[in-house]
Parts: sequence; structure tokens; C-alpha cells
Amino acid sequence: MSLIIEELSVDTCASCSYAKRFESTESNRRCSTGICQASASYTLDLSRNCLNGTIPPQWAKMGLVDVSFMGNRLSGSFPKHFIINAFTGDLPVTLAKLTSLTDLYLTRNTLTGRIPSWILARNKNADLSYNNFTLDSSAPVECPRGSVGRHPCMKREYPCLEPRNQQRYSFHINCGGKEVNINNKTIYDADLEARGASMYYWKQNWAFSSTGNFMDNDLDSDNYIETNISMLYNVTAPVSELYRTARVSPLSLTYYGLCLLNGNYTVKLHFAEIMFTNDSSFNSLGRRIFDVYLQGKLVLKDFDIAAEAGGPGRPIIKTFTAVVTSHTLKIHLYWAGRGTTGIPQRGTYGPLISAISVDPNFKPPVHHKKFRTALVAGTIAGAVCFLSLILCFMHQKGCFGGKISADKELRGLDLQTGLFTLRQIKAATKNFDPENKIGEGGFGSVYKGLLSDGTIIAVKQLSSKSKQGTREFVNEIGMISALQHPNLVKLYGCCVEGNHLMLIYEYMENNCLSRVLFGKYATQKLKLDWPTRRKICLGIARGLAYLHEDSRVKIVHRDIKTSNVLLDKDLNAKISDFGLAKLNEDDKTHISTRIAGTIGYMAPEYAMRGYLTNKADVYSFGVVALEIVSGKSNTNYRPKEDFVYLLDWAYVLQERGSLLELVDPDLGSAYSSEEAMVLLNVALLCTNAAPTLRPTMSQVVSMLEGQTPVQDLLSDPGFSTTDSKYKAIRNHFWQHPSVSHSMSTNGPYSDSSLSNTEREENGMVQRTPEDLPDKN
Repeated sequence: MSLIIEELSVDTCASCSYAKRFESTESNRRCSTGICQASASYTLDLSRNCLNGTIPPQWAKMGLVDVSFMGNRLSGSFPKHFIINAFTGDLPVTLAKLTSLTDLYLTRNTLTGRIPSWILARNKNADLSYNNFTLDSSAPVECPRGSVGRHPCMKREYPCLEPRNQQRYSFHINCGGKEVNINNKTIYDADLEARGASMYYWKQNWAFSSTGNFMDNDLDSDNYIETNISMLYNVTAPVSELYRTARVSPLSLTYYGLCLLNGNYTVKLHFAEIMFTNDSSFNSLGRRIFDVYLQGKLVLKDFDIAAEAGGPGRPIIKTFTAVVTSHTLKIHLYWAGRGTTGIPQRGTYGPLISAISVDPNFKPPVHHKKFRTALVAGTIAGAVCFLSLILCFMHQKGCFGGKISADKELRGLDLQTGLFTLRQIKAATKNFDPENKIGEGGFGSVYKGLLSDGTIIAVKQLSSKSKQGTREFVNEIGMISALQHPNLVKLYGCCVEGNHLMLIYEYMENNCLSRVLFGKYATQKLKLDWPTRRKICLGIARGLAYLHEDSRVKIVHRDIKTSNVLLDKDLNAKISDFGLAKLNEDDKTHISTRIAGTIGYMAPEYAMRGYLTNKADVYSFGVVALEIVSGKSNTNYRPKEDFVYLLDWAYVLQERGSLLELVDPDLGSAYSSEEAMVLLNVALLCTNAAPTLRPTMSQVVSMLEGQTPVQDLLSDPGFSTTDSKYKAIRNHFWQHPSVSHSMSTNGPYSDSSLSNTEREENGMVQRTPEDLPDKN
């Protein structure tokens, strides 16, 4: 069963010059009754008929399989038998009773409320884009491959995250085609992403979004890139290559120019109708009509490519002047329902574009030209290796921690981050106004800032008193300058100017996980429901799996804990603070290194002997997972005097068969006991004393997602939880916490959200003994 209710509240009807209205008259009632009595009716297609008013209630009795009201002006509420209550407002829960519903299209209405989880789970094709929905807390935030507009990415903005000296001033795209070099002067970027229904694709200087499905064709999958079937006229190579293919969309296609210098630009939109023919065949009868908006302003209404160009296969370039004031240029092509829809075959309609070129109407600054030729940055591996040489040299010279040395060396690095000026950062933070201060860590202060384009940032400032901070500063830039993952905090860039060393991150609205779980004050703690807790655990696991196995260079974080997990406005988890991270080289089974981490989260083999593998992060994840499920700190919760950590108590409950006693009492019965058991057992697997018996993080993700069963919990006889040696190790850590390495208050970019006193009370201190040899 399909239900299409698209664009029900438009101001004008583009499909015809008159309007029909469903009136509650005797004739209409008779007509409606007659339609309802047609028992053989399985499809009702009233698309693009300019109907307004409400839907007759008698239609609920029809035996319909496919219903389409697309491109009308219907309003008000549906009859209750149609389940949906209104075109505006929330989606009713009773819609879930349509168990045979496979296609649901509600795009471009004014619907509000949360998207029910059953829509995300059940409907493969569900287009809810361009509404005012908010996402259910348990739903993913990414736009999955092949899905249709179910996620808030349909409203996504593209703020400029580059510093001013790295902003662009032009871009050229061969829409739907390969890279094209025009006379060695202009290179049109390739645009070969084949997906089209509710997807986003972006490169460094441009992006595009597309939404909609060709619902009236009989194809198993839609084509969003079309190849020329017509002869091309009045164009020669290499320019003709721009018109061999084109990107199409059934509804809405938007291209964005990113990080452009503000100013006036010449925008050239290249079109050629390549799906119709210029002969006497049926294929010549098609008409493609759509609208074009530039920076939100309608510049082409009812644009017909073939009519404007003088026939199919004839290129035409439309030139406009656009004013960029917020570093982003938006080109929006939108189908309003006009033209043919079945020539040369059903599903041939919607906007089509061959190429885009955007050039400045001003003389670009000189440094931008230099930037363009050096756009490809060095890889993270090379950067980190180079940084290691710097650190070694500085250590031998006895000047490790000197900010002038770091200044000189960092300026020479070709990292994949932006360089911000001190002037920019001062403007963003209002000259480091104390009111913008959101945290304090061992690294230094953390400030909230606002860039000129409206992007909110967090500025992590190196303290002048911190020697360890310089090492972490250099290491953190090298480690994450090229890492891109939804569950890793994004580094926008750094500022290296004089004695000022700063890291600029994306801003996390909900601070860090430790504050949310263990905040001292009621205003700090959040009541996390079960789906949110599970989502946070899965997000951390995915981020670690990326670091260990999927990133170009394998990385061991070394300091996974609740205070290093940040939460955005939708409570999505992002791993932060890579200052202690280490490269995990493929040809080495482990690394022997100076111990650095946080008591209560460090794996035994690493804490005792400096034996470091990615299984150390796995152990830390297990501890964090237990804390998330229980709502209790591993180092602060002692149910009985005999138990040092929350982890001890977890093993005892597991042996008793009463592991669910660990679940946070604040949840009451509002959680899935099956999911809780999976998560708790996975956490215990991860905290096995023997590193070889711990799963990999990709295995953890698979178990949490339900793709593979949870492995049996095995114990190393030499490290039993009841073994005296194991207890001695734990007691040693509890009784000998060393000097804190990193202290903070409540900032989202600090090493912890707790005050110094709270950290001491909770045992959340880092062990960095100077007497241990550095074997690395």
C-alpha cells in the first residue's frame, strides 16, 4: 500500500488555471458514493489537479492499494477511517496500524512533532522531508544509504567551518558526470554519486541534496543520473562533455557552494534536454518544466529547457548575479508538478541540470590562489610522524613544552585543519569574556565562541602553566586533523600565534557524559531514557571501531571515559580529547609506553606494565558502558565494603544470575530487559582481565546491533575476579591514586566535567608516574 500526500498547503496551483473543490453537496455525495462502490478500484491518482478543500469521508470505504494526492491544495483533516488526523500537526500513533503500508510520502507539508520509531524501522520508502519534524531520541542522525527523507538532514545548513584565509572564491561542477578539463583553464569537478532519494553529498567546497522518488515508474530502482539519448547541437569538445550526462531529481535538487568569500558572483547554470528527441517520434513530445531559485529568490519560473534552447540536445546557459553574504551559495531546482510525466517513459520529469560554474565578480586575494594550488593536505600518518620528530628534537634540547617552538613547527605542518587568527578567536569569544568560559582542564581554559558566519565553536586554550599541555596540543592536532566520523568530535582548526595555542572544535550543547550521568547539581544531570543510553553506547562503540580498524591510521585513544565523551544537542555521543592517543602500527602487536590514563578506566595490563593495544580502549569502553546502564560511577560506587569498583559488583551479580540489578533505578520498568542484558554482557566481555579474551570494537558494534549473538563470557584462570592477585591489583589502584594530571569543571571541552574536589572524591585522577621509563 502506498500513500502520497505531497505539497498539500501551497499558496498557488502551478498545474492549471482553475481549481476544483470538494463541496459537501448532494451531487458530490452521490459522486463520492459512486466512486466508493467501484469495488474493482485499487489505485486512486488525483495528482496535480488543483483540488482544494477536504477529502470526502466516503472514500475511506474504497478498496485502495495506491493513493496519490500529490500537487493539490487539500487541507484540513483526513476522515478518521483514513487514520491520519490532519495535514498539519503531529502524526497520530494510529498510523502504525497500517501494517501493509510500504511507501509513505508526506514531504513539504507543515507536519510537526517527533518522527515515530516505527516509521524508521518499518518503511523502506518514507519521505518526511521538508516538514517541521524533530527526531526521536533513539533514531540515528545520519542519512542512511538508500533511505528516503526521514532525517533532519533535509533541513541541514552548511556553515563555513574554514578560517577566512582558506575560504574559496569559485567552484565548477559537471553535474552527474566525470571530471572535465576545459582547455587547461577550468576544471569541472566530477559529480558521480548515484544515490538521489533523500541524500546529501558534499566535498570540500560544494555539496548537493536531493529528495524524492519517481513514484509512477515501474523500475525497481530510480535513476538520478541520466545519459544523453539525443544528438547534441552547437557544441564541440571538450565543452560537449558537460552535456553527456545530467543530474535529475523527481522533486527537489539543491547545490551549495561552501566557504565562499562574501561578495558578488557570476553563476552560470548549464542545461540541455537530453532525455527527449528532436524528431517526429513519441520521444519528442515530452515537456520538462521546473522552477529555479538562487539564494532563495525565484529566478526561473516554469523553466522549459527544450523550449528555451530551441529543442532537445541544444545547450543553453542561464547567467545570473548572486550576492553571497554568509559564505554559502544556494542553487535550488524544484519541480512544482507541471509538464509531462510519462514521455519517453513513466517517471520522466523533475529538474535536470548539466553543469554549474560560479566565478567571482571581484579580484580574488593573492593568498587564495596559493591556497588553491596547495589544497591537498598531507596525510595524518605523515603529519604524526613529522610531529614525533619535532617532539623528539624538543625533548633532546630540553625545551619540551615551549610554546615558541610549537608555534614555529605547527605553522610548517600541512595538516587537514584550518588555521584561525587570534583576531578571529578574540572576536568569536568576545575577547575571552569570562561569561563565555565553559570549562577548565589540565590543558587550560575552554570558551564558547561564535564565528562571523553563525557557527558556534568551542575554543580550547593552552594554559601558560601547562607543560604537558604542549605535548598534548601537538599530538591532538596530528591525531585528529584528518579524522572524520559522526562519533568523533570535529576539529575545525587551530590558532598558533605568539604564545597562544588553541584548538577550535564543534560545540557540544549537552556537555559531556560524566556531567549528564554524575553531575553534582540537578541542573547538570539529565534523565536519560533507555533508548538514549543505548544510542550513546552504540555511538561510542562505532567511534572506537573507526579509530581501531577503519581509519587510515589505526589509533589507540588511551583515555576513554565518560568525561571524554561529549554529547550534542540530540545527545549523540562524540569521542574527544586525543591528547594521549597513540598510533597503533600494524606490524606491532603492542606498544610499550609511559602510562597515562584515568584510574578506574585503565586496563590491568596497561596500568601495571605499560602494555598497550587497542584492547585497552575496549576495556575502557566496557567500564563506560556499565556506568551508562547503571547511572553510577565505576570509581565512586561501592555497594559493599568488599567491592572496590562498580565492575566488581557487576561480576558478582553476573555470577548470581541477577545482572539486571545494575540497571539504573531511575529507569523503573521503562527499559528493554533483553537489550539491557545484551549491553551488560558485552560490557563484561570488554572488561575481561585477559586482553586476548576481549572482543574487538567491530565485534562489539555487531553484538550491540543484534547482528551477531553475544559471545560467551570466558575467564583467564590466572586473572579470576575472585583471584587474590587480581584483588591486590585493584586495591593497589584504590589506595594509591597519584597526582591528578587533568582537572576541570563543567566545560564540554575539558578532561572532566567535575570540579577538582569532586574528581578527588570520585577517584577520577590520571596516573602519570615520572619514575616509569618511557619505552616508546
